[in-house]
Order: sequence, then C-alpha cells, then structure tokens
Amino acid sequence: RTVIVKLSSCFLQGILERLDAGEIVIGDGGFVFALEKRGYVKAGPWTPEATVEHPEAVRQLHREFIRAGSNVLQTFTFYASEDKLENRGNYCQKVNEAACDIAREVANEGDALVAGGVSQTPSYLSCKDEAEVKAAFRKQLEVFMKKNVDFLIAEYFEHVEEAVWAVEVLKESGKPVAATMCIGPEGDMHGVPPGQCAVQLVKAGASIVGVNCHFDPDTSLETVKLMKEGLQAAKLKAHLMSQPLAFHTPDCGKQGFIDLPEFPFGLEPRIVTRWDIQKYARKAYDLGIRFIGGCCGFEPYHIRAIAEELAPERGFLPEASDKHGSWGDNLSMHTKPWVRARARKEYWENLKPASGRPYCPSMSKPDGWGVTKGARELMQQKEATTKQQLKELFQKQKF
Repeated sequence: RTVIVKLSSCFLQGILERLDAGEIVIGDGGFVFALEKRGYVKAGPWTPEATVEHPEAVRQLHREFIRAGSNVLQTFTFYASEDKLENRGNYCQKVNEAACDIAREVANEGDALVAGGVSQTPSYLSCKDEAEVKAAFRKQLEVFMKKNVDFLIAEYFEHVEEAVWAVEVLKESGKPVAATMCIGPEGDMHGVPPGQCAVQLVKAGASIVGVNCHFDPDTSLETVKLMKEGLQAAKLKAHLMSQPLAFHTPDCGKQGFIDLPEFPFGLEPRIVTRWDIQKYARKAYDLGIRFIGGCCGFEPYHIRAIAEELAPERGFLPEASDKHGSWGDNLSMHTKPWVRARARKEYWENLKPASGRPYCPSMSKPDGWGVTKGARELMQQKEATTKQQLKELFQKQKF
C-alpha cells in the first residue's frame, strides 16, 4: 500500500499557498443530491434549509467527506441567496450562518479549509440588473465575512456574465476567490467559449477557475482543457479546478444532465464507479489540475478514490482507506475463490460494468427546450406551480 503519514502543519496553509506550492487540494462531493436521497433536501428547489432544520445530517456528510480525504469543505450554501430562498421560508441569513458554523466545526476536526460558496440566482435569470444581482451575492458575502471562511467559491454558473459579477463581489472580501461554471465544451448558455469564460473570470479577479456539475468527469476535463488553452493564449495565470458529476453523461446537450429524461430521480444507472474516479483523478492531475473534487452524485467513496489515486503524489492516504484495499486487494480475504481472483488492479481497471437492464437504451435523447436568461418559464414565483401551468408543461413534454 501507499505510504501513510499523519497530516502535517502544511495543511494549515491557505488555499493559494497550497496550490502555489504545487500541492493537490481535494474538494468534497455533492450535498443536495446526497441529502435528497437521505430525506433532508427537497428536489426541485434544491435549497439548503437542512443546515437549520437538520444540522446533524449536514454535519455527518461533511464528516464523511473529510474522513474520505477532502481538505476543503464547502459551506452548504448552494442556492442560498435571498431571492432563491424567499419562497422557502425566507431565512437566508440563518441558513448561511448555520452552513458556515457546521463546515467550520468539522473542518477543524481535520485541519481542512472552509470555502463559502455562492451560485447562480433567480434574479439574473429574471433579467434583473447588475446592481440587484450583486446585492444578492453581497448579502451572502456579509455572512461569509462574519464567519471568516478561508476562501470563496463562485460555482454553478451557466452564464459567464453572472459569474463575473459574482467574482467581482467576492473579491471585495480580500479573500482568495475560485470560480467554476457548469458548462461543457460548447461554452456558456450564450455561446461564450470556455477559454473566453476563463479569461473573463481571471480578469474579474478569480485566482482559481474551472468547472463543476452538469457534466461527467471526461466532459468536464475536456472543458477545463479548453479553459487552460484560453488562459495560455491570453498569457494569464490561474490555478485549475474540476468538480464534475458522478454520472456518465456522454449524451448530454449544451445544458448538461438537467436535460436528460432521467433527471433527477432515474440517474442511478449512470453512476460512475470508484475506479472510474481513480482514472478521472489521474487524468485531471496530468492536465495540470490541482484542485480536484466532485459535485452531484459524488459520495465519500468517490472522494476517497481521488485521494487513493493521488496518494503517491500526496504522500499519505485518508483515514477511510483503512477499510479499503488498494484496487480491491482486500478481496483476497473473501470466502469465494472467484471473488478472491478479483483482488487486483488489472481486473477493476479493465472491467466494463453491465447495467442489468437488457431492455434499456445505452443513451438518452436530451429534453433541452432552448430556454435561458429572460425566458418566461424561468421566472421564479413564490407560490408553487399551478395545475394549469403544469398542464402546459406536460403538453410540451414528449410523454
């Protein structure tokens, strides 16, 4: 097995100090999907009231990620802007403060960093002006400053314009800022290529740029490669970051997995294996990415796979590896001889898993309706969608 050493004092350094020194920083995984499956988050809104309503659930997930190897914990503040939470009970500050407190409590148990995160807003999609959108980000930033998070992440942006506004606000803090977009190789929803997106984000003040969510590891790495090339062409420097889905999505369109007919309740057949993630971690490292994590679908065992694959470079394994043999070598203790024969890297590295679904197609036809910023269907309303509104949507749906 790879060398295991205790965490050293270098892990107390800030995010840029670590990255500048060439260290590998491992992010955490997905929260809204994991907690929805566990019964703490409502699908649809995908908002993080659980930080107030079920803090023990959020705390436990943070703990599992840090045990699996994460040395950055993002506050569970996805979609926690005031305009998004106004029809969820409107307790924006409480949700954001609780998220910071929980993340800090657990991060201190492993000397990890806490990253305060903002994401795209209903205000932007509803064509509110720059000042109104920035006001939503600033409200969250006030909490992050009060709670003294270690750095900030602007994540899950479909439009580079809004991402730039977010970075500009977060830079007001004086803290390091990372920015990730939920885009694929085709670029943002207005067709701005990934390379140009990266350039705009760095010029706005982001020190770390990349992608998160909406696409699988391979597609996400392709997008980060284009971002890297764009930065090189513009003679700009920034650290690279990748936090993709833990689902295979080769059939996705420009808007990613939300267009798949299986989204969000039928995606399980697409889940990547731990071995897929080890391959992803190695490809990401070879591409020059040093902030490597995951988003929706990423469970702690996926994060552990990143830590195990990159253990030779990092010099240690996470605590969770005590219960997991490298490339399945603990299977050598299995009762059945044919299972013991699987205790080797060659077996798992070359396996092509069956789906167990003989009548299902291998690919889906995405449902993208071509709506984006300003579309009537995207306007957030405080009340639930009416039966008549749903009927109109059902009529547009294929089945």
